[in-house]
Amino acid sequence: MEIGNITTVTEFVLLGLSNNPQIQAILFVLFLVIYLLTLTENLLVLLVIRADSHLHTPMYFFLSHLSFLDAFYSSVIVPKLLENLLSKSKTIALLECFTQISLVIFSGATEACLLSVMAYDRFQAVCHPLLYMVAMNRKVCIGLVGASWVIGIGTGLVNTLLLAQQHFCGPSLISSFVCELPPVLLLACSDTYISNVAILTTMVVLGIGNLFLLLGSYTHIIMTALGINSTSGRSKIFYTCSSHVLVVVIFYGSGLFRYMTPPSGSVLEQVLSMQYSVVTPLLNPLIYSLKNQEVKAALKRVLARKSRLTF
Repeated sequence: MEIGNITTVTEFVLLGLSNNPQIQAILFVLFLVIYLLTLTENLLVLLVIRADSHLHTPMYFFLSHLSFLDAFYSSVIVPKLLENLLSKSKTIALLECFTQISLVIFSGATEACLLSVMAYDRFQAVCHPLLYMVAMNRKVCIGLVGASWVIGIGTGLVNTLLLAQQHFCGPSLISSFVCELPPVLLLACSDTYISNVAILTTMVVLGIGNLFLLLGSYTHIIMTALGINSTSGRSKIFYTCSSHVLVVVIFYGSGLFRYMTPPSGSVLEQVLSMQYSVVTPLLNPLIYSLKNQEVKAALKRVLARKSRLTF
């Protein structure tokens, strides 16, 4: 659209992962399988936690919110990616792009908070077991989850509203498979100083702040584990912590690098985006829930109950 001598962009073009039709077909099948697995895993975790009363504890309350968020996060990214792999135009309207940016930031910020909350929950359970149910009562759990969601929504809205103040006059090519703030901000014709400050502030306060809280919790957990005489108990804590820390390092490492470094449209940036937006929602239910013996036992009970009802 042209206004006088100024051209205003009304849509962007997502360059995606490849222009080769054969590679696009392979990627479509791959990401469709990943998406279906992600939805299945996370919805299964939600179903089991809701259906089995043995899992109505603070830890699984937080896990249920993480599973819902992972399913939502994946649904924000992957359907549009699949559509573009089959489409020739690969365009996305300005409003749709801004909506996706807002939801991506919201999902990432909320997940960062939830991971910290879950680490704090494990800290209370391992380091203060006698006071655990008092410290993590229902009111506290609801408050922590509610705060995570509110922070995520606020972060997404603030950064997107600031982005909406920018003027885009072309080019309209985004070197990514998804609308994210860094590559879109790179296309703005107006001064992006306030938006850059906002996103850097978000990453420092929310990203690094949550990371320190999370690592602090796990450090105390590990120190407590070292003082346990039981070899099996110590091994169980270390096994759980190492799995959780691995997910955290992958999620935070890719996210912080992606949003705190100048965008360049490189392959590495796309790999990092893929890591925290597609791979992490797939891995989270496996690491946090489905490998857990309590969840496996609960799943067997739910399946056995349904079998009895069927016959």
